[in-house]
Amino acid sequence: MSKWSLISKGFFKENPTFVLVLGMCPTLATTTSAINGLEMGLATLFVLVLSNIVISLIAPVVPDKVHIPVYIVVIATFVTVLQFVMQAYTPDAYQTLGLFIPLIVVNCIVLGRAEAFASKNGVWDSALDGIGIGLGFTLSLTAIGIVREILGSGSVFGWKFLAGDGILAFVMAPGAFLVLGYMMVLFNKLAKK
Repeated sequence: MSKWSLISKGFFKENPTFVLVLGMCPTLATTTSAINGLEMGLATLFVLVLSNIVISLIAPVVPDKVHIPVYIVVIATFVTVLQFVMQAYTPDAYQTLGLFIPLIVVNCIVLGRAEAFASKNGVWDSALDGIGIGLGFTLSLTAIGIVREILGSGSVFGWKFLAGDGILAFVMAPGAFLVLGYMMVLFNKLAKK
């Protein structure tokens, strides 16, 4: 597989949100605005790339009986580093995303890529896979956040451009399900062309 395909498959063929339907908890909960979706996506990207690199390095020496717990410890280590960095340098983002940052440890996207790809491939390919899947997830969350923010508050990335309050349901749970469903249909229709 070419290096570009390792990255681009995360955008289209194996998009974690719209195709594989993984990571639905942060997708539905953190995309109330475009900036929240972008921040959550970048946080997941950070953990995904670094954990893929380390797991690809240690996988040959980890016994089969304990590989999942070892991978979780690696992922949890990077999530902890991420938490400390966010608390120190971006406290507002950390406060907004709250509980969903530590939940990256059990995000099926991160653990799934560790098990399915990083443990079976080299460091460079695993890093590229992490970048591709992470960027695909980030773009998906940001796109959902943009749609929800426009419909829910008439703004995008905090910039208000529509008069009025918008439709409150779109920044609440029902809006998350509606936007995700319609965007999945649109994405898969366009991807088949």
